[in-house]
Amino acid sequence: MVALYSVTLFVSAALLFLVQPMFARLVLPLLGGAPSVWNTAMVFYQATLLAGYAYAHLCTSRLGVGLHARWHLLLLLLPLALLPIAIPPGWTPPVHGHPGPWLLALMLAAVGAPFFAVSTTSPLLQRWFAASGHRRAADPYFLYAASNVGSLLALICYPLWLEPNISLVEQSRLWQWGYVALAALIAACALALWKSASRAPAGAVPSSAALPVEKLSARRRLRWVLLSFAPSSLMLGVTTYLSSEVAVIPLLWIIPLALYLLTFVLVFASRPMLPQPLLVRALPLAFVALVMVMNLQATQPIGWLMLLHVLAFFLATMLCHGRLAADRPETAHLTEFFLWMSVGGVLGGLFNALLAPVIFRSVAEYTVGLVLACFLALAPSTVDQTAPPTSPAPNPRISLSLDLLWSALPGLLIFGLLWVASAARLRPDATLAGLIFGPAALVCYFFSRRPLRFALGLGAMLLAGNFFEGEKGRVLHAARSFFGVHRVTLDPTETFHLLVHGKTLHGMQSLDPAHRREPLTYYHRSGPIGQVLASVARDPAAKIAAIGLGAGSLASYALPQQSWTFYEIDPVVEQLARTERYFTFLRDSAAELRVVLGDARLTLATAPAAAFTVIVLDAFSSDAIPVHLVTREAFALYQSKLAPRGVIACHISNLHLDLEPVFANLAHDAQLVCLVRDDTVISPAEAALGKAPSVWLILARNADYLAPFSRDSRWRPARGNDRAVWTDDYSSLLSAFRWR
Repeated sequence: MVALYSVTLFVSAALLFLVQPMFARLVLPLLGGAPSVWNTAMVFYQATLLAGYAYAHLCTSRLGVGLHARWHLLLLLLPLALLPIAIPPGWTPPVHGHPGPWLLALMLAAVGAPFFAVSTTSPLLQRWFAASGHRRAADPYFLYAASNVGSLLALICYPLWLEPNISLVEQSRLWQWGYVALAALIAACALALWKSASRAPAGAVPSSAALPVEKLSARRRLRWVLLSFAPSSLMLGVTTYLSSEVAVIPLLWIIPLALYLLTFVLVFASRPMLPQPLLVRALPLAFVALVMVMNLQATQPIGWLMLLHVLAFFLATMLCHGRLAADRPETAHLTEFFLWMSVGGVLGGLFNALLAPVIFRSVAEYTVGLVLACFLALAPSTVDQTAPPTSPAPNPRISLSLDLLWSALPGLLIFGLLWVASAARLRPDATLAGLIFGPAALVCYFFSRRPLRFALGLGAMLLAGNFFEGEKGRVLHAARSFFGVHRVTLDPTETFHLLVHGKTLHGMQSLDPAHRREPLTYYHRSGPIGQVLASVARDPAAKIAAIGLGAGSLASYALPQQSWTFYEIDPVVEQLARTERYFTFLRDSAAELRVVLGDARLTLATAPAAAFTVIVLDAFSSDAIPVHLVTREAFALYQSKLAPRGVIACHISNLHLDLEPVFANLAHDAQLVCLVRDDTVISPAEAALGKAPSVWLILARNADYLAPFSRDSRWRPARGNDRAVWTDDYSSLLSAFRWR
């Protein structure tokens, strides 16, 4: 019986965590690959999981285990009519407004019923097992570890094996057969339950039922919610922060989610594997070091920075989930326990995905999650004795007042030292940052035996650190949308305005009126795109389409009488590009300019056929590329909108992905000629004038159209490989990953 129930829970959890990335790939052509798409999807999954847990709790409480098992088998048959999973026809994302509610509605229609049916399995089967009379029925929580092992393996196997080898259509069919297998396994579990009940002597009850049922207090339920809320919020917060502020690495979201699942495996295992006292001692060190490097705005070395963020997240999550496991109730309250855990998880997801983008202009939810998780992980508990000892206080009110007063000290220290540095006109660098934040970090560490004081002290440090100018300069304006955080900064030399998305530069303009109209960074006149536009876009009647707006740098190349159309998915980007106190490329352009909002795959489709002389594909200056713009179907769209002698210019600069073979394969598949220019080696003098390294491709239907470039030694034929061509149904980021 243990093996049967464990295998069933394993399969159930694997299906849950296979459908999540699979459906994200299905929705990719509609919304692109913004981190908020994943965060919003996580809210849906958590909310559906909550509904499944509520169903399991209410039905087993009202109907009883035996009767409910019969009804549940009928429920499992209903989603079969909606399989295999696919995007329903007629769903188009909104051009204006927040796409979050639309995405939630789409997921409800497309995957809601099967996901709900599978999500009921974990608490339900544990409750069935508790009523089976098995010798381990008194404590069935070990089965939750088996469930999370299935989640963890599915999460890892999808990008490593399933996505690179199986198309989306085949994945959906495979998931359909997995669901059928799960229904059969659950039926077997129900049969085993009924047989165990029939073999039990008349009047016999499980040993746990012979004892009085413990009563649950509101305070205990609230503790379960908070201990679930903090890790859920922190998981999404660290994912967003790492993927925008540290390293924009594809598939980075897998690491925090995998560790989140691993903590459940470890804390609910029959034998704890990591001692809680050791974790309690390690957490203050990790958190102080983490807050220090966040305030330093360090960007190198990326590996060590990521390790520190992930380690702090893992320690806090292990301690919070460990307290949940230590406080688990007897089996009579098992389904309610998981229900309140799910409530906390959903609230954490809602806070990060829906509320934070509205109320915060930066990834401040990560700071909130760090402070709350730190306090909950270290606070004294009636459940365990792992919390560090605290010195006695005269009474709770005085203790709270002292904690609040002392916790402000690290922030005040930083503000004072920042004022001294400003008065002395010291240029911000790593040494100065260490001198400013070091004393506060030391003071904060001495607070670690007072959990509230320590957590709030860390928060004060992070708050004060926002006033330190980093390598991108002083922040003039910050705005946040569904697609990320955008900042306009003044560089430390006060020479340029920069548009920064996370840690990625998306445009720069000189403040010198004599150079205000000069395109900089990846769009410099001496760079590849400058050469392309100077050669093929000289016709006064030319029509140019640019996918991606940024600060509007490309508008500097526009000539009178030309028609330029920018396709931009993020309304905030257009707003910033049109704010003339920051950027004037659009205002100063000599041509007629138009900005079309919405995803380029959808909006470009409405343009007339063969309309454009040049199509500039500039959605790849960030390492989180929108895969749906790099598929066979996307290139068929570009070709249909390209004039007979037109060219396509593609920006493929990327730290972590080698996109040249991907584009070369697509060009060969579409019978296009493809040349590439690598302009990544630039002189210090060029960098000082605003030029940035870049790599560009140019494609055309005929080699004669690219004759000026083929005669230039800086251009060469693009290098392909034997990998399959990317399509809407198949792509693999791992196949393009730079493993060095």
